[in-house]
Amino acid sequence: MTELWEPTGPGVLRLPSGRLVRGRGLRHPLPAGPEPTSGVYLLGRPPPPTTWPAQWLRWPDFRLPADREQARSVFADIWERAATERMEVACGGGRGRTGTALACIAVVDGVPADRAVAYVREHYDRHAVETPWQRRYVERFTTG
Repeated sequence: MTELWEPTGPGVLRLPSGRLVRGRGLRHPLPAGPEPTSGVYLLGRPPPPTTWPAQWLRWPDFRLPADREQARSVFADIWERAATERMEVACGGGRGRTGTALACIAVVDGVPADRAVAYVREHYDRHAVETPWQRRYVERFTTG
C-alpha cells in the first residue's frame, strides 16, 4: 500500500473525509519528502516533465478550466484516488487555479459549495481562489 501524504506536510489539504491532497505552485521548489503517486497540472500549456504520472488540465492563469466537464471528471478522480494515493494538484503559483481545484474537490468530498472557498482558505492557503469568477465557479460547482 502507498504511504499517503504527511497531514502536516507543506501544501497538504485534509478534506473532511480525512483524504489528503497536496496543492503546490510549480514556480516553487518541490517540497521535501515522497513524490506524488500522480499529479494534475492546471496550466495554459503542457506541464514540465515529472518522474511520476501526470495529467494536464488546460487552465489558463487567472481563468477557469477550458473544459469544465473534463475538470469535473478530473476532480472526482483526484478525490477517489486520494483515498489510497498521494495526489498532487498544482498550477504556477499554487493559489488561484490550485485553490479553485481544491475547493471543487472539497465539494466532491461533501463540503457545501458555498463554503468550499472558505474551507480551502482556512485549511490550505488564505489567499486561495484569487478571482471573483473562480469563486463563482466553486459556488456553482456540482458533482453531477
